[in-house]
Amino acid sequence: MTMIVEARGLSKSYGKVPALRPCSLSIPAGRIVGVIGPNGAGKSTLINAMLGLINYDGDLKVLGHEPLTDRAALMREVSFIADVATLPRWIRVRDLLDIVAGIHPRFDRAAAEARLARTSVRPAARVRELSKGMIVQVHLAIVLAIDARLLVLDEPTLGLDLINRRAFYDAILSDFFDESRSIVVTTHQVEEIEHVLTHVVMINRGEIVLDASIDALVERFTAVDVVDARAAEAQALNPVYARKSFGRTTYVFDSLPAGQVALLGEPRRVPLADLFVAIAGPQAASGEVA
Repeated sequence: MTMIVEARGLSKSYGKVPALRPCSLSIPAGRIVGVIGPNGAGKSTLINAMLGLINYDGDLKVLGHEPLTDRAALMREVSFIADVATLPRWIRVRDLLDIVAGIHPRFDRAAAEARLARTSVRPAARVRELSKGMIVQVHLAIVLAIDARLLVLDEPTLGLDLINRRAFYDAILSDFFDESRSIVVTTHQVEEIEHVLTHVVMINRGEIVLDASIDALVERFTAVDVVDARAAEAQALNPVYARKSFGRTTYVFDSLPAGQVALLGEPRRVPLADLFVAIAGPQAASGEVA
């Protein structure tokens, strides 16, 4: 099986502060990977290491390339978007396309211009004159015009409203993703994209606490809402997580036979936010899951 990311003993520290503790990671190709964890957990550190933007210790390969020593070759196969607010506000859209065309060898400027022509974005407009929705269209026009094998999204829709966030992900999924391409995304709106993820990497305090496919998680973990009168029965089955609300408690069980779970109520899939707290522990909830 082809891997887009393989790491062994990967770590990064800033002075004496560990941003990413020694970890191993294996992500197969053709996946949509969500990197989830609270603020400061190490998500951006992992992304920056994958892109060769920072030094790191240990072994790391992305698309078969070592990011630090073979970054030029890696960047020919990767496209990257961070927060949409990071575009220079003074730059004109057409000049931005010039810059991308000069940087990325697989950028099809004609394709980007054709996509923008279907929007209200004017090539002569400066970024400061654009609405957030228009800036999303500029990002999409650039990304979807790059023939990349891996798309890395680090908080790509930060500050956008629900409609523009949804439009962004819909376009990415319909016009970029296929079995030969992969997407790695970190986001604070995990509930909006968890239904499209096929793989999850969870990070807490610089440690990767989970690296698994969604299929494996669905098979392993089960949630069930239990009325208070049956709480003792649920506790006897050793749940890994419990959250109380509105006269009942949501319990999460790890590898418990489906028949036993069904005795308590209707089994259902565990939301990723709940699963993160179940695995990382209640102390992880002090930061926002992202």
